[in-house]
Amino acid sequence: MTTSPCRVHGPVTHVLCHGGACTLELTVHANSPQVPQMPPPDLNGGTGGFGRPMVNRLASTNAVTRRACGSEALSARFAW
Repeated sequence: MTTSPCRVHGPVTHVLCHGGACTLELTVHANSPQVPQMPPPDLNGGTGGFGRPMVNRLASTNAVTRRACGSEALSARFAW
């Protein structure tokens, strides 16, 4: 969740982690006016593209939200 914003959208400003009895919630804030797109996986090892699809499959919920300051927040909640 942190490499894509760093590589494509600009610097990550902070990462928030919250843990519960059976959940983990991660939020990544990035300075970018662009909403991240789902990249196709690169099977030749050049650009990656596996992280976000993996997060989407493993997370019980996930979202990309725009913040008032013009940046974005990517969040995912994992339950076990």
